[in-house]
Amino acid sequence: MKKTLMWCAVSLVVLLIAAIIYRISHNVPDRSVAELSARWAKAPSQFIDIEGLQVHLRDEGPRDDPSPIVLLHGTSASLHTWDGWTQALVEQQHRVIRFDLPAFGLTGPAPDNDYTIERYAQTVIKVLDSLNVQHATLAGNSLGGYIAWATAVIYPSRVKNLVLVDPSGYPFESESLPLAFKIASTPVLNKIMTGFLPRSLVENSVKNVYGDPSLVSDELIDRYFDLTTRKGNRQALAERFEQTQPGQMAERISEIQVPTLIMWGQKDRLIPPQLAKQFAKDIAGSEVIIFEQLGHVPQEENPQQTISAVIDFLAK
Repeated sequence: MKKTLMWCAVSLVVLLIAAIIYRISHNVPDRSVAELSARWAKAPSQFIDIEGLQVHLRDEGPRDDPSPIVLLHGTSASLHTWDGWTQALVEQQHRVIRFDLPAFGLTGPAPDNDYTIERYAQTVIKVLDSLNVQHATLAGNSLGGYIAWATAVIYPSRVKNLVLVDPSGYPFESESLPLAFKIASTPVLNKIMTGFLPRSLVENSVKNVYGDPSLVSDELIDRYFDLTTRKGNRQALAERFEQTQPGQMAERISEIQVPTLIMWGQKDRLIPPQLAKQFAKDIAGSEVIIFEQLGHVPQEENPQQTISAVIDFLAK
């Protein structure tokens, strides 16, 4: 018995030492905006001041467009997720505004550490105000979809149309949650793991939200990895998960009265595609399009297929 207990104790010590070595070997320090900008803030990127927050933004297309399209990315993503959509929309003579949300991309943490859904909606309005935009079509994916419809609820006079792409909003249970999200949303663990970022963790998390993981390129992994290391983003991600939960404001979705297009990837394992029906039920007159082979970020996985539906919707 004593030998068995001793062997177990030795094994635990060995495992602990191995875990510590693994943790140290995969420690990735924060990087500054200046370090990351050379690759991820090329023209036409700009930084605008929103109450002390330097928001990384791109504003493209004709400035005389009376109703620009604002693209809002999801958790741990960035304005780059909309590259394919932006090119197609600008070619159609639409003005396209996209920016890194607080806690993500090159924008980074909010000075007051406020990541409530109401504050995110307020940030959207402040960005529009800074660009002298009175009305806009809001398109958002995942968290960005949540922010888009919440903005339409809180500031209805500022929103002309909605395009909701695999949006959050209702309470849900994920079929498969990316490991990076599990870590960031687990108290204590998210503090211990600060600075810990194996590239394989990012790769597996991105592949988790694609319908076809083989489409995840090395450059795409580089982008998610690099922007996660922006100073303060990892700590802010944990706060975002704590402060903004699915279900907040869900009872107000039925207040939305603007034309709404709901898009979903049938292979979305993060937010169940079945919720598209709930959104359609609660938003009068809304349209639903399901993409059978796509996952949680269909606008990034297949921009050509998905943007066609948006262009048709905006032409009505």
